[in-house]
Amino acid sequence: MATVSLENVTKTYPNGFEAVRGVDLDVSDGEFVVLVGPSGCGKTTLLRMVAGLEQITSGTLRIGEAIMNEVAPKNRDLAMVFQNYALYPNMTVAQNIGFPLKVRKMPRNEIRDKVAQAAELMGLTKLLDQRPGRLSGGQRQRVAMGRAIVREPAAFLMDEPLSNLDARLRVQMRAEINRLQRRLGVATLYVTHDQTEAMTMGDRVAVLAEGKVRQCDVPQRIYDHPTDLFVGGFIGSPAMNLYEARLGADARSLQLGSQRLELPDSLLARRPELASYRDSPVVVGFRPEHLRISAESGRPGFVGDVDLVEPLGSELLVHFAIDATPVRTHESEPAESVSLGGTAGDGIASVDAAAAVKPGGRLRLEIDADRIHFFDPTSEQSISQ
Repeated sequence: MATVSLENVTKTYPNGFEAVRGVDLDVSDGEFVVLVGPSGCGKTTLLRMVAGLEQITSGTLRIGEAIMNEVAPKNRDLAMVFQNYALYPNMTVAQNIGFPLKVRKMPRNEIRDKVAQAAELMGLTKLLDQRPGRLSGGQRQRVAMGRAIVREPAAFLMDEPLSNLDARLRVQMRAEINRLQRRLGVATLYVTHDQTEAMTMGDRVAVLAEGKVRQCDVPQRIYDHPTDLFVGGFIGSPAMNLYEARLGADARSLQLGSQRLELPDSLLARRPELASYRDSPVVVGFRPEHLRISAESGRPGFVGDVDLVEPLGSELLVHFAIDATPVRTHESEPAESVSLGGTAGDGIASVDAAAAVKPGGRLRLEIDADRIHFFDPTSEQSISQ
């Protein structure tokens, strides 16, 4: 058992590309920390540096109290679970699980006992004589986990271990990995591009973009109080609606395109930072799940034109358009993404499944003022958290 600590860690490739830039991150003993971010943000490179599979250009990596920058991967006392399972096809499940112990030249009877314990923990006892080719994706993932567990490492490293599983099995395996990690109490650094995995699994979540940690905190605080525009736009599904807007001269109104949202008098008292943005441009954000269809109720609201309605059983996703200018955060959407049939002001509201909403209609959407997110349009930092 040990902690993993990165201090100002940077990775620069020979061509000058800086994949990881000055990352500070601590994973406490027994803690589950998730690295999440878009493709190419540096999360897997960071994990590989901890594992010793990538050289650290500058900065310090500690496992426990020992500096590990120049220590060979096999001597770091880490167990890594890969996206593709990395099982030996010619070995049985028992042989795959026990392989790390065989390499250590552990006595056969001890290997047998430890393999049996790991297999029981992972529900693999009846499959010990099978080879990987005869197993399902979920079973193979359990074998890879069993092989990691049997080593009794100082820490676990997991690189998108669930990405090859179907949606239903991913949900099941998320819960199993969480239960297993809590039971073993081993520091775990977990990489994923799936924010649902990040938010449901991590004790803390580190959101990466362009090689930097933008925010590292407990999942609920990242959702409720994103520190900058990127985190606000990246965390949440569907994504936060972000628009250019202008705060009124008395900070009691918000100009959103041609519409004026009336803000409660108490907002400035609760968010005094907004005072310096009176009569100034801001970026405003509304999460789809915080918007409600309503007639005038006294809460801030605006009218949108309904473009598309997606029924999901438990809710409706209502795609709407307003004449405000949308804001797209850098890296928050893949370059190949396509907006189908919408206008520049496309937004999404998640509303009650019973709502009477039809494409081509109009609707008023309202939001609690405390649920509105404000960002500085220049620095992209949150104005008030």
